[in-house]
Amino acid sequence: MNKVCHSLAGAVALASLCAAPTHASEVLSLPDTRVSATAYQRHAAELSSAVEVLQGDALVRRRAATLGDTLAGLPGVQSSGFGPGVGRPVIRGLDGPRVRVLSDGADLLDASVSSPDHASTGELQLLERIEVLKGPATLMYGGGAIGGVVNLIDRRVPTYLPEDGLEADLELRGNTVADEKAGAFGLTAGAGQLALRLEGSRLEADEYRIPGSPSRQDGAFNEADSAALGLSWIGERGYLGLAYSEQNREYGLLAHEHADCHTHGPVWHCGGHGHGHGDHDHDHEDHDDARIDMRQRRWDLRGEYREPLAGFEKLRVRLANTDYQHREMEGSEVGTRFDNRGQEMRAELTHRPIAGWRGVLGGQSSRRDFAALGEEAYVPATLTSNHALFLVEELQSGAWRHELGLRHEWQDVQVKRSAADSRHRGTSIAFGSTWQFTEGYALFGNLSRSQRLPTAEELYARGPHAATRTVELGNARLDEETGYNLELGLRKTAGRLTYSLSLFRNQVDDFIHAADAGYDPGGDYRVVEYRQDDAVLRGFEASAALALSDRLELGLFADSVRGRLRDGGNLERIPADRYGLRLNRQITSALDGELEAYRVERQDRLAEHETGTDGYTMLNAGLSFRGFSEAGVDYLIYARAGNLLNDKARQHSSFIKDDVLLPGRNLTLGVRFSL
Repeated sequence: MNKVCHSLAGAVALASLCAAPTHASEVLSLPDTRVSATAYQRHAAELSSAVEVLQGDALVRRRAATLGDTLAGLPGVQSSGFGPGVGRPVIRGLDGPRVRVLSDGADLLDASVSSPDHASTGELQLLERIEVLKGPATLMYGGGAIGGVVNLIDRRVPTYLPEDGLEADLELRGNTVADEKAGAFGLTAGAGQLALRLEGSRLEADEYRIPGSPSRQDGAFNEADSAALGLSWIGERGYLGLAYSEQNREYGLLAHEHADCHTHGPVWHCGGHGHGHGDHDHDHEDHDDARIDMRQRRWDLRGEYREPLAGFEKLRVRLANTDYQHREMEGSEVGTRFDNRGQEMRAELTHRPIAGWRGVLGGQSSRRDFAALGEEAYVPATLTSNHALFLVEELQSGAWRHELGLRHEWQDVQVKRSAADSRHRGTSIAFGSTWQFTEGYALFGNLSRSQRLPTAEELYARGPHAATRTVELGNARLDEETGYNLELGLRKTAGRLTYSLSLFRNQVDDFIHAADAGYDPGGDYRVVEYRQDDAVLRGFEASAALALSDRLELGLFADSVRGRLRDGGNLERIPADRYGLRLNRQITSALDGELEAYRVERQDRLAEHETGTDGYTMLNAGLSFRGFSEAGVDYLIYARAGNLLNDKARQHSSFIKDDVLLPGRNLTLGVRFSL
């Protein structure tokens, strides 16, 4: 595999050196997209780190039921699935509390980082775009972004007045693999300086089909609905808006195994209750298997104001408040209830250049009130407060652009029982440069020192966790993680050949991980305790697109990551190597086709007590037709066929990979109308 990947990376670089210069009329430029999750909202091609943006028709066609599955086709990004309702993004081998998911710059404030079976509450069906920052983004967003950031850009808070006073979107989608039915609508109306936004969505999916026998993944249902209402005042120098949203979701909790776990002195013992779910025949409307019933209520205040003070270009504010709750159910009984009430406030001021340096000064404050009640309340009630100040500066000097930033944050965790509170402090610093050495070509690199503060779960967990079949033992003496990340890259952004190549090495001192305690408690459970060891993650991402003709484009991509403890041994759930190609064909001016094939290799670089996963090949195809009606309505009709080979596939990054297969052959049909 290393030879294949190195060959691909070499081919990309060689092709760029050997490619003949093109005339201006032949140049094909990459989309001119500003990334709002960065300090200066610069174009993706100008940044000193690797960034992916999924938007437009590509987002519509690739959108799945979960965030992880939607992003899994991007280089360096995979998914850690926990059934059809849960799929978290894995960026360069890191996920959970190391990847921060934002709603237009503000944290989602759900419980997805606390456990792999908890769904992300980001609403996907009406997103405008998704921004993925790969590598540490701690300067702007704190230690929870030591692995990367996913920023979901929606239109709940209108930022402009629609033309002719009205904009509307309607999308309907269905698939065959899970008999999925999904629909969403969005409406923006403007009058004077006010804009009103109304949204709603609904998704229903049954147990999905899998290759072989049994033919369906038992218990894998997914139901969700959401609604949102937003109102903004929009002036010549900015906007200020408020949005309220609700989301309800119910999904199957796969591979759940309840056990009676108790202690005999310091030793844990677990005995099964026979609640496995492999032999159930049930009506999905009753949902007798283990499931999660989740709801969230959220308020968002967003605003931007240009030239707020002398010497400053812009003020940007984000405030979010959530009331999140989910119940883990078995039949009609509530096993455990999780409550999470969170608030976040952040403000950013962009100052005018001083001696050539232009910068963003900001502050961030968050509060998380978390409680678990019931038989599997393995984490005590805690109140986590986090405050931070940050400064990010940039200097443009000819073909060079430099970035320098500093962040310091304070965290206090109060425990609502007889346990010692904890306090941690963290400082992050980063420097990056981009050199556009000729038109359309750029070298980029960055060096950072990032600190992540331990979560309440890592500090105080103590007890059985049925979803992962573990007894988790926290450690109140954990220190901060400190990561030293180096990334070097080369990108070509114009011409018939475009590409991006990134190499990275991330050394994390005092890496917090759930290590096997070394004994079997019974009941098919493991005892894990949170420890700290030094770790190193390294790898690369490469992608290229070659315009073979005016209507035919060939794309190549590959990614690889290695994760090891410096004292020996591999990190758990590191994604396997992956490489593939895509063909995009413009059949007519309105009809486009896509063929995609990629290979995921066998993963046999395993942590202690971890099982391997076999390699598999995915073959996908798609068609899309864009039209315009006489009534002024744009429409997109799309079809996508997935896993055409019906190959058996498992996600190595998933906690339940030994029990759950990915969906088999699938056909998705959808239509989207825009006014």
